[in-house]
Amino acid sequence: MNTRTTDRRTPSPTPLSTSLSTSLPAVASPSRPGVGQLGAPYAEAVLGHAGRDWLRLNVPGHAAGPGSDLTGFFGPRITALDFPPLLDGIDLGPDTPLDRALALAAEAWGARRTWFLTNGASQGNQIASMVAPALGRTLVVQRSVHSSVIDGLVLSGMDAVFVQPSVDPEQGIAHGVTAADVAAALERTPNAAAVYIVSPSYFGAVADVRAIADTAHAAGVPLIVDEAWGSHFGFHPGLPANALSSGADLATSSTHKLAGSLTQSAMLHLAEGPFANLLEPLVDRAFRLVQSTSASALLTASLDLARRSLVTGADATGSSVEAADRVRDAVRALGRFTVVSDGFRAFPDIVGADPLRIAIDTRAGGITGHEARRRLFRDHQIMVEVATDAAIVAVIGAGSVPDTDRFVEALHTLPSPLTTDSAAGTDSAAGTGAGGMLRLPAPGATKLTAREAFLSPALVVDAEDAVGRISADTLAAYPPGIPNVLPGEVITAEAVRFLQRTAAAPNGHVRGALDLGVTRLRVVA
Repeated sequence: MNTRTTDRRTPSPTPLSTSLSTSLPAVASPSRPGVGQLGAPYAEAVLGHAGRDWLRLNVPGHAAGPGSDLTGFFGPRITALDFPPLLDGIDLGPDTPLDRALALAAEAWGARRTWFLTNGASQGNQIASMVAPALGRTLVVQRSVHSSVIDGLVLSGMDAVFVQPSVDPEQGIAHGVTAADVAAALERTPNAAAVYIVSPSYFGAVADVRAIADTAHAAGVPLIVDEAWGSHFGFHPGLPANALSSGADLATSSTHKLAGSLTQSAMLHLAEGPFANLLEPLVDRAFRLVQSTSASALLTASLDLARRSLVTGADATGSSVEAADRVRDAVRALGRFTVVSDGFRAFPDIVGADPLRIAIDTRAGGITGHEARRRLFRDHQIMVEVATDAAIVAVIGAGSVPDTDRFVEALHTLPSPLTTDSAAGTDSAAGTGAGGMLRLPAPGATKLTAREAFLSPALVVDAEDAVGRISADTLAAYPPGIPNVLPGEVITAEAVRFLQRTAAAPNGHVRGALDLGVTRLRVVA
């Protein structure tokens, strides 16, 4: 749980992974959770319901029967717990277990109200974007937001003023924005509806949410934070404070990422702040527009259980932080690779780092991130979250303690092809840096709103012929899913090269592309 503190933290001389630890309230801290937080009312109700002898003549059609392929593959437990919504005593009626689970989640994250999502934090971003038109005409948006925020702009039809994040040219990664960046954007946007930022970033960089919230509120607009990668924040003193406790008004939380719920489950949190009365009914109505009427009981129950684990599992989370620290310490001691977060203090927008994200510069050790990820997967059965040309990012979920020695050993047995091939930096192709490292492309000029471009008559052309034309699609190297081309933006040659090279890399994928190689693009006719 998180206090609503106004304490601003600044980077310390030590690595930033612990620079934004948060104090926790006595009423329901991880070490002393409130009595209600010890239970999981929705998950327990579903489990109790499954324990009865039902003749299931309703959906889902597998009916938890022993002859179902699903039961044969997964075992009887999964199908027995797979119930539809609207069941008396579970999610239908007054004061249901679902109502209590939602209230406990709101209490745990310090929210006025929480919604459980079964289509990921992407659904939360779409909801947040859809309600913004009630507040103004233009959304002030960090340019490196997840593609689901851009999808929300398509749904809402809003104009957008983009705030460019800082970019690490050595790593080829985008970080965050500063309060000064946001203030400048708000000054040139008199009809601003809200400010929308990302914190933490895919690489674990934490923005000064408090300062940005103060800036937004001074301009009379709310702050929305895509906190997809920070759902565990605030549940241990070694973790940064969460966005709501730092002044955000609405925060998406991808609980399945590092907080332990099942894939595709997430939460949306509304703060008790100056915009709560206006936002709450709007968010609730938008939620009903995009939430499935057949929301999965399994996903919903996993959110209830993940909340309980976070609140009651501070010791386990502390062990996870220690495990991640051991990896970073070993990498530093062995000297072949470097730790990306050690360089975060060079960027004014970064005030902390998520200690459960382990970003390692592999090019320093003579191998690209893409090749390191491929070899770890193929030769060592180790999966990491993401790779770029320069680095890999491994993550440790809150409460998880993986075999860190195995990872460190495998990492240091990787070959060093770059030491002879290209580490000298002879590649002079446009869009690459030393050693041929791919740089993030600068965005093209904006000519139409995302919705206008998305709904305009369009045609498909060869990629080289698309240069200079207006994109009708969102194109994002994935992961992390940060859009490189937006609907309404002019397609640049640099962006085409970046996307094609990303697609050609091991495990590379471009979300929104018409084909695997990004050889054709959809443009406004």
